[in-house]
Amino acid sequence: MGLMMKNVKTLALAAAAVAVMSAPTFAADRGDDIRAGDYSWMQFNAMYAFDELPSAGESGHDYLEMEFGGRAGVVDLYGYVDVFNLASGDSGDKAEGTANKMFMKFAPRFSLDAITGMDLSAGPIQEVYISTLFNWGGGVIGEDVNNVAVGLGADVMVPWLGKTGMNLYGFYDINDKDWNGYQFSMNWFKPFYFLENGSFVSFQGYVDYQFGADDTKGDIYVPMTSSGGAAYFGVHWHSDNYALGYGLKGYKDVYLLEDGAGIVGLETTGFAHYLTATYKF
Repeated sequence: MGLMMKNVKTLALAAAAVAVMSAPTFAADRGDDIRAGDYSWMQFNAMYAFDELPSAGESGHDYLEMEFGGRAGVVDLYGYVDVFNLASGDSGDKAEGTANKMFMKFAPRFSLDAITGMDLSAGPIQEVYISTLFNWGGGVIGEDVNNVAVGLGADVMVPWLGKTGMNLYGFYDINDKDWNGYQFSMNWFKPFYFLENGSFVSFQGYVDYQFGADDTKGDIYVPMTSSGGAAYFGVHWHSDNYALGYGLKGYKDVYLLEDGAGIVGLETTGFAHYLTATYKF
């Protein structure tokens, strides 16, 4: 654990030093007031997932998602809470009596630009962060997902996509109380088609990829791999108060569970489809 934290801190300091030494082009300039430009948002998403993984069979289910985020001073925040199987249907993986009813993701990032008062922008890098990520609940076969990730993040200008959040973390498994590998995450929101009534269509999504993990942590029931993850690619229509969307999600040994292996034989590699109806507050 100590060695992992040392590696993460060294990575963060080295990247920050490179940013300081580089000529700034896209400055994360908030002036003398670090609260300038603060904002917040919240929305409720009614969703249905088809063929969601990991799964030991039928895995379609409905769920309600409260999604939120914003910026306040040095803190940039994203998170959501999912409540599964609202209608208490008797099919799908969330109908099991052992299935967890809820899952929460909480991802605060702390701006090094705002904390230090320095402009750490360089080239396509707009702002640099100490990034954290917390996942709780929503377990598979009765065991919750509980983990924490800590590392370095940045807002990066990517061709066509625009500002894209990127984060590299050291990954801590709360259940095993052990640091185990790394995770790279990125997310984007790109409006690309605008209608005359002011609404628009966006391409939005994320990638979460774990690597460098200990693949001996599994057992004969659910063997583990050293790398794996998921990526979501969505096309959503947005108005001021509503949104409708479709998303395709690809999985590869998601949660580091080896696809089809072991006594349980969970399916952890493949594709899922998501439908979303949103109300914005």
